[in-house]
Amino acid sequence: MANTPQSKKRARQNDSRFAVNKARRSRIRTFLRQVEEAIASGDKEAAQAALKAAQPELMRGVTKGVFHKNTASRKLSRLSSRVKALG
Repeated sequence: MANTPQSKKRARQNDSRFAVNKARRSRIRTFLRQVEEAIASGDKEAAQAALKAAQPELMRGVTKGVFHKNTASRKLSRLSSRVKALG
């Protein structure tokens, strides 16, 4: 339990940052899921459009500290190769 004023403030800050980061992570996962669904449907144009929309969102998560840079790059690379493989 936070007792000092400093620790109470840190607890409040942690709660607010957690909420912001959770919303950001959820938003990014939604974009990634849209790419996955487009790939599963086999629609290459829709998959490319979804990937193009997801890319800046994922990189914004990197700059905001939600994801590591290599993690985001790996996800984008794997998704783009799967989109490219679509007929």
